Amino acid sequence: MKLTKIEQVQKRVGKLPAPRDLKVIDHVDEHAVRWLSYSNFAFIAFGKAGNIQLTSAGGERGFVSTSDSGHLLIHLAALDDGSIVEQGLSFGALFMVSGMDETLRVNGRVSGITDGLATLEVEECYLHCAKSFRRSDFWSPQSVGQSQCEISDFVKRSRFLVLASINSRGEADVSPKGDPENFLIQEDGGFICFSDRPGNRRIDSFGNIIEQPEVSVIALVPGCKDILELQGTAELCTDEHLLDRFAIQGKKPKLITRINPASMRIRPSIAIANSVLWPAGKVPEDLRPSEIFKAHVKKSKESSLQAKVARAAVSLPGAMEKGLELDYKHNMY
Repeated sequence: MKLTKIEQVQKRVGKLPAPRDLKVIDHVDEHAVRWLSYSNFAFIAFGKAGNIQLTSAGGERGFVSTSDSGHLLIHLAALDDGSIVEQGLSFGALFMVSGMDETLRVNGRVSGITDGLATLEVEECYLHCAKSFRRSDFWSPQSVGQSQCEISDFVKRSRFLVLASINSRGEADVSPKGDPENFLIQEDGGFICFSDRPGNRRIDSFGNIIEQPEVSVIALVPGCKDILELQGTAELCTDEHLLDRFAIQGKKPKLITRINPASMRIRPSIAIANSVLWPAGKVPEDLRPSEIFKAHVKKSKESSLQAKVARAAVSLPGAMEKGLELDYKHNMY
């Protein structure tokens, strides 16, 4: 069954446990600045309605900087493909810190490009509790090097991917997915398919696909310096034979994203090589996800009653830490 309405998707995935923007701020605060100072790798999508492109970016720690609380600065040379960046385009970014399961997600627009330096205006900033890193065992690669394999083999070995989508208003979203090899991506009748596992229940990318089916995907084999780039049109479905194929530990996913590929290729990623993603570095002691979540909940402009109750709750000692522990323990699949 193909899902064509956002209400169908929400029913399958489940209601958000809290307001969508509860942990979202509209600027880069001191926590985000500190995160970026440790970040050495990112996935960044650029686009407008009907056209979204995704690239990897990387370098030494702090390769992305800030000019003020509302803007990021990044050299186009840090991107695998800097040619896709244009002034006025929407962007969605996922910033990683070596060894961390969480990621910093920042969305906004390209406000300027001067002498190979892009200025990105920040509209959304929030920490994402990415189970995809744990499901893929991202920081524990089986080997390190080039892939030297065919696309079909790379698809089977892939354990982590990032999906870039964009809505009819031209707002980009970048969403990570992770699973063991042979379960992350599967081919079905010429389509490339992957599943949706329990997460934060934000369905931005699903809503985007319903509005604008054009997507861009980068898939990784942890430890490999090559990436699989895929562009095409996507749809959401609940076909039983696909749900069965993606079942892990006896649990089926809620839905499947199915992509009709327009292009697929394996290419070396200069960004991965420059960032030296593996082996994972020591986790910074001053990056505490629970503290960042608390701070962002308190700074969020979400004004609902639920948000007010949540702000009061996160002020209780240990409240956020206990919630994260239970979330990881009971909702991996």
